[in-house]
Amino acid sequence: MNIKGLFAAKDLTQGTPWKRIVEFAIPMLIGNIAQQLYNTADSIVVGRYIGDNALAAVGSAGPILNLLLVLFVGVAVGAGILVAQYFGAKDRENLSHTIGNCITLTAITSAIIMFAGPLVSRPLLQLLNTPPSIIDWSEGYLNIFFLGIAGFSYYNIFAGILRGLGDSVSALVFLLISTGLNVGLDILFVSQFGLGVPGVALATVIAQGISALLCLVKLMRMRDIFDLNWSMLKLKKKLALTVLKLGLPSGVTQAIFSLAMVTVQSLTNSFGELVIAANVIVMRVDGFAMMPNFSFGSAMTTFAGQNIGAGRLDRVEKGSRQGTSIAVSVSATITVLLLFLGRYLMNVFTDTPELVALSMRMLRILAAGYIAVAVTQSLGGVMRGAGDTMTPMWISLVTVVLLRVPTAYGLAYLTRSELYPTGRPESVFISLLVSWTLGALITFLVFRRGAWRERMLSVGKARAAEE
Repeated sequence: MNIKGLFAAKDLTQGTPWKRIVEFAIPMLIGNIAQQLYNTADSIVVGRYIGDNALAAVGSAGPILNLLLVLFVGVAVGAGILVAQYFGAKDRENLSHTIGNCITLTAITSAIIMFAGPLVSRPLLQLLNTPPSIIDWSEGYLNIFFLGIAGFSYYNIFAGILRGLGDSVSALVFLLISTGLNVGLDILFVSQFGLGVPGVALATVIAQGISALLCLVKLMRMRDIFDLNWSMLKLKKKLALTVLKLGLPSGVTQAIFSLAMVTVQSLTNSFGELVIAANVIVMRVDGFAMMPNFSFGSAMTTFAGQNIGAGRLDRVEKGSRQGTSIAVSVSATITVLLLFLGRYLMNVFTDTPELVALSMRMLRILAAGYIAVAVTQSLGGVMRGAGDTMTPMWISLVTVVLLRVPTAYGLAYLTRSELYPTGRPESVFISLLVSWTLGALITFLVFRRGAWRERMLSVGKARAAEE
């Protein structure tokens, strides 16, 4: 085995499509699992060493944190698409300027979050009816994340660039290193230094900063593919706008999800600390269950982007079918495993029997939805790789804002009783399942209609004209 080759940029325009997609997706899957371990480690440590209320505090902070981080999601997705297309077209100059501009855009957005985040964290927590017993912990957790945002943002941007270049292994290795460090620091800061909930946020910020630094060192050693100097860091209006144009719809999509989570979090908070803690546990397990879907979605984006850049449009069609089939099979397997082994996963977070039983009940509601998300992510990934980032955004807008949020509040209202004065907590999870299922159906129908193919053909013609 060529070990050095594992850490090199990879050309996805050659070879059997499904094999290239799987080879690229597996390191990303492991990396996404490691990324999920950041938040999971925080939850396990606070749940075990501090208590269920601390677990609820971390959960209440999550949706707000995600909402304010979507700027980086947008830049990272736009960077990955453009890098993949220029790399596939072997366009060194535009590839170099794209990477440099992404670094500068990330610095600007990081500065915005560092200053704005701490100013809005407590007002947002109050707006969401966060219980007084956990609001101080939640605020401290958020503020440390915001002040140390550069590590998170640059890791995601650099990892997006590496994936666009076909290298999904390097970012994985760096993330595994920082994940191990994060877990160790979590335990040290909480159990030994007594820093409480803010301690786990501090551990994560330090670990993410190290992963970003390692990614930068890797990119600096790839001078045979692109140039990275001060002139490349200067913003080029047209290129920067292209990155944002490609990436912002994905960022808006994430913002929609996050805003919906924030809105639904207010409903969740009304059910009390036990349900809040159960929601945290389910979402942590859910995060791992979703990882294959996100990994295949990202792999399909890079695969489509590189092949479109190279003019291999026939491979995009074939790869979309093969990749989606594999993603659905993997997701179905995970769903079955969750139904049989989910209770053991819940016990990792807490020893409270009532909390474990409630969490498992909610997970069973969501289980079938993971297969639907596999379809949405895979086909949506192909559309994004073709440059059609608006369609997935509109699908998310419809399914999340117009369906999930009203469904959650509507079910809660209809199920109010003396025992459940604010409604049954299952309302939150049923609404999510409905949203996922409808999203998969709409994505499939839109994909078959083929509007994204027109975008793919126009990109291919543009690349050919540039040559």
